[in-house]
Amino acid sequence: MRLATVMLILSGIGLVSSTVYLLLAVLASRRFRNGSEQPSPAVALPPVTLLKPVHGAEPFLERNLESFFRQDYPDFEIIFGAREAGDPALDIVEKLRAKYPRIKCRVVLSGEPEYPNAKVFALEKMIWVAATPYLVITDSDVCVGPDCLREVVTPLLDPANGVVTCLYRGLPAGGFWSRIEALGMSVELTSGVLVADMLEGMKFALGPTMATRRDVLDSFGGIAVLGQYCADDYMLGNLATAKGKRVILSKHVIGHVAMNTSAWASLVHQVRWMRSTRFSRSAGHIGTGLTYAMPSGLLGLISGLLAHNWQLGAALFVCGYLNRVVQAIVVGRGVVGDHESLRLSWLYPIRDFIGFIVWCCSFAGSEIVWRSQRYRLVADGKMVRV
Repeated sequence: MRLATVMLILSGIGLVSSTVYLLLAVLASRRFRNGSEQPSPAVALPPVTLLKPVHGAEPFLERNLESFFRQDYPDFEIIFGAREAGDPALDIVEKLRAKYPRIKCRVVLSGEPEYPNAKVFALEKMIWVAATPYLVITDSDVCVGPDCLREVVTPLLDPANGVVTCLYRGLPAGGFWSRIEALGMSVELTSGVLVADMLEGMKFALGPTMATRRDVLDSFGGIAVLGQYCADDYMLGNLATAKGKRVILSKHVIGHVAMNTSAWASLVHQVRWMRSTRFSRSAGHIGTGLTYAMPSGLLGLISGLLAHNWQLGAALFVCGYLNRVVQAIVVGRGVVGDHESLRLSWLYPIRDFIGFIVWCCSFAGSEIVWRSQRYRLVADGKMVRV
């Protein structure tokens, strides 16, 4: 069989599979938008503890942290966790504490982590001093609306619900590569979450925002159980589900800053995340390769040129390109409200191809770099420091 024919067949398979995935993403997006809202609680909202680990100065850090001080919620406290007192992020924390003196706020210093996952070690120290059983864990690089706490805590009033998590739109920190990574957050990640929720239900959480209760954590041994894992957010939802609790995907969409402004930093970050997914959800990760459209479109273009049929090659490429443009508009703009996904929908096919490269790279090795530390991933997504 001629090379051009083989390439054409592979292109056709990839375009069909990615189109099926696009249809699933469209259906899942419609399902999410039309889903019923959580009913307003008939009783007073309970006090809540916001757990906010910080680590160094980050783009838009003051804006992100301030969005949590401005919550429209009757009673909440904020606990910031840092490794040491000299962390530059704590200067911004002190500035906001002075600006919002009525908000209960404290800082917990965790010291050097005893677990491979430093974030989980800090969270354990913070939970020890938390005054409430309702816990909302959020990253330092997210920005939320004033109704965030109301929307993520309300479902937890039902004892059957164990974890509430949020979709997010990417917020570029500046530059082309940050913008490309932000598009991936808004479109690629959102599509995957919505399709997974539609096909099998939420069995995982998304790290930037996770709300839970102390009894849920205690049911599987406490937050420390997550300290050996890279994807602690996935494991939190997975373990809660195993204990019979539901994971709820909130209607509240948060903003998540894509901080990497260089090509290398962006790719390293994405490979790290994708590699952790490979070890946490191996079957699903392998299937992800069938969802990318642009590699198949490019393969079709090359096969058409080799077969001296440029019209066919161009048609296959356009099919792949339009596939991703539609995905960017329907999911990025239609679900998470990212205006950039609409304005730059023509650019998203580039991000789709980069995503495929990152997916391929995720199979090349088992080591990751996180916060300047090198780790090796092992079975079930656990990691050990190298």
